[in-house]
Amino acid sequence: MSLLDVRNLHTYLNSGGEVVKAVDGVSLSIDKGETFCLVGESGSGKSICALSIIQLLPAGIASHPKGEVQFQLRKESGDVESVNLLALEDTELRKVRGARIAMIFQEPMSSLNPVFSIGEQIVEALQLHNPEMSESEAKMVAIQSLEQVQIKSPAERFDDYPHRLSGGQRQRVMIAMALACKPDLLIADEPTTALDVTVQAEILQLIKDLQAKNGMAVLFITHDFGVVAQMAHKVGVMQSGRLVESGLVSDILRTPKHDYTQQLLAAIPENLARPDDSLRLFNENADTLVSVTDLNVWFPIRKGVFRRVVDHVKAVDCVNLNIRKGSIMALVGESGCGKTTLARAIIQLQRPTSGSVKIDDQELCGLSEDQLRPIRPRMQIAFQDPLSSLNPRLKVATTLIEPMTAHGIGENKDDRIARAIKVLEQVQLSEEHLWRYPHEFSGGQRQRIGLARALVLNPEFIVCDEITSALDVSVQAEVLQLLLEIRQQSDLTLLFITHNIAVVEYLSDEVVVMKSGRVVEQGLTTSVCGNPQDIYTQTLLSAVPRLNLS
Repeated sequence: MSLLDVRNLHTYLNSGGEVVKAVDGVSLSIDKGETFCLVGESGSGKSICALSIIQLLPAGIASHPKGEVQFQLRKESGDVESVNLLALEDTELRKVRGARIAMIFQEPMSSLNPVFSIGEQIVEALQLHNPEMSESEAKMVAIQSLEQVQIKSPAERFDDYPHRLSGGQRQRVMIAMALACKPDLLIADEPTTALDVTVQAEILQLIKDLQAKNGMAVLFITHDFGVVAQMAHKVGVMQSGRLVESGLVSDILRTPKHDYTQQLLAAIPENLARPDDSLRLFNENADTLVSVTDLNVWFPIRKGVFRRVVDHVKAVDCVNLNIRKGSIMALVGESGCGKTTLARAIIQLQRPTSGSVKIDDQELCGLSEDQLRPIRPRMQIAFQDPLSSLNPRLKVATTLIEPMTAHGIGENKDDRIARAIKVLEQVQLSEEHLWRYPHEFSGGQRQRIGLARALVLNPEFIVCDEITSALDVSVQAEVLQLLLEIRQQSDLTLLFITHNIAVVEYLSDEVVVMKSGRVVEQGLTTSVCGNPQDIYTQTLLSAVPRLNLS
């Protein structure tokens, strides 16, 4: 008998008078000690399926017209009873959730309560499911849980608040809270999506170690097939609320049967066809377009009554690099290493503390805003989150026309609209999209609009700041191919910020590796990724989950 047996699960959501079949006839089973990975693109129903299992969806919106979720419930007496989670009363469900089935959410900062210390939150979970446990005993167990997930100095960190922890530490706290009551099933919903590759590797290994130690089953939701290859025993592929294919991880990854699974695997950067020579315009002897010399961006640390400067945070520390015309340079490193600050300093959105930035021998550092204004169209940026960078009150037409108006591009409004249409077609959108608002587009479409906004000013240099990090693999593949085509058509130079090494290997000509504000290694992508010299670069590359099917 499987620990969890989901049979013909249907989850319908009532939205604006319409019924959305978010989960449509899903069946899966997970044995004790087994990891089942649920993969698929955004909106496929992965998270809704997981939330349906533990009944966390709002009762007034969600319904389950068909199906059952059988769970082997271990009681305090040691006996095991098979129960249908969909039929349990709320009082019985509360005994199961947290104690026998625990869940780790995708974003720990929004899941942890900011007004309580991490220790208080773990203690609360323990005492809720173990009312007989004293405060001191619960605290001791909480500290042991923090130690188990490798939080350094757990007794001291017990009183820390979530905002004082890094992303990886917060995720570890979520795991500690989930495992404190020793559940039989752990549901992990994209627990490593927002983490750096090194932290991701640590979290994945931690989950595997704790799983082996406690013998628990894991339902792991992800869109990263590298993670699937590393974690899963069995895999299920979801599309539009249906489980289109499932089976052993080796069978699904090596010989996928369903067209959708094949498409997903083909869209992974390491499986994409390498760009042909027509899309690779890199010339090692090309002139330098952007030159950065001894660049520093330091932020003062002030203390005392008079707020005197006692030290500096060296976000960018003595960086030197040259970006050749027509090339794509990748900028990689962990969160907080200074990648985005460096990019913003290059295009003067962040004023450097010292150093030099030149575009075609034109010095940018020290120029006033009025002096920079005629240079701005030459250098643009596409941001990581297009939804927050696009004005929700403006239609796409206004978003594209305003920059042209500000910089005197186009003879009149009709001319600017014609230019906007041309740029939209360049990013594979159509004229009808001009008259829509940002919320009416998918994530991939919004990212294309962000690129279009940068392209309307005919720039020579574009910074792409993690523009594919939040996209599904198929959409990511489309955007990467689009970038190569645009680079060919417009002879653009790109600085591509990312933490995805597979994207770096596919897209870039050169790569720069940053750590703690400094460049630790740079060179041709083939050389740096094929034979890294710096220990930090070696660590980054070794931490990347690979889809190794050999």
